[in-house]
Amino acid sequence: MKIITFNLNGIRSVISKGFFEWLEKESPDILCVQETKAQPDQIDTLRFKELGYFSYIHSAEKKGYSGVAIFSKLEPDFVKPGIGIRKFDSEGRMLRAYFGDLTILNSYFPSGTTGDIRQEVKMDYLAEVQKFVDELKKERPNIILSGDYNICHKPIDISKPEKKKGVSGFLPEEREWVTQFLESGFIDTFRVFDQSGDKYTWWSYRAGARAKNLGWRIDYHMASEPMRSRLKAVEIKDHIYMSDHCPLVLEIE
Repeated sequence: MKIITFNLNGIRSVISKGFFEWLEKESPDILCVQETKAQPDQIDTLRFKELGYFSYIHSAEKKGYSGVAIFSKLEPDFVKPGIGIRKFDSEGRMLRAYFGDLTILNSYFPSGTTGDIRQEVKMDYLAEVQKFVDELKKERPNIILSGDYNICHKPIDISKPEKKKGVSGFLPEEREWVTQFLESGFIDTFRVFDQSGDKYTWWSYRAGARAKNLGWRIDYHMASEPMRSRLKAVEIKDHIYMSDHCPLVLEIE
């Protein structure tokens, strides 16, 4: 099974840049996308259907903001948006789907770059996601939490880490949350297969950032420990210029 997570930075924007041609070529079994920035009626689900995909969309109440979606060739047994907390669910932050014994969670974690208020929202979301997942895995142990976490875990995951002290996305408390999340029984699947540096999934639109590889690895497929034996490969698909992010491809048995 091939699972891709991809922050689109606007689904309507990427569709105008060849997204459907890319999707047909990559042909994932499950595609988790974040930052759709669209309401359900603004997403061409008919085109997805023509390509063989079921569409599940969780948009933010605020138009043109946030939002996640899952497109899958397999029809899930169960789909539910949110984590049961309105202030997060109204922003379209989480969508889950069950495929047999496999649970897919697709999340767009808040960014704290706009100031202290949003940083507090981000930290609250991190705490609630941990509680949500801890409870879920009691009944659904095989979990993959895919998405844009808006956090670099270690210095190897960010360019020029010495210059990122005090920057949201690389704050000690954010990085500690990732450490604790992994210690709670999850795997950073990319690091199972690749321990090298200079491998990033996001670059700012600042002139030359991408060309100079001044990036951040903030997109993940985090798998619960029982999934370890089913992991086959993980790859960052670089040089995809539809978005400021790159797709992250996970293959499992």
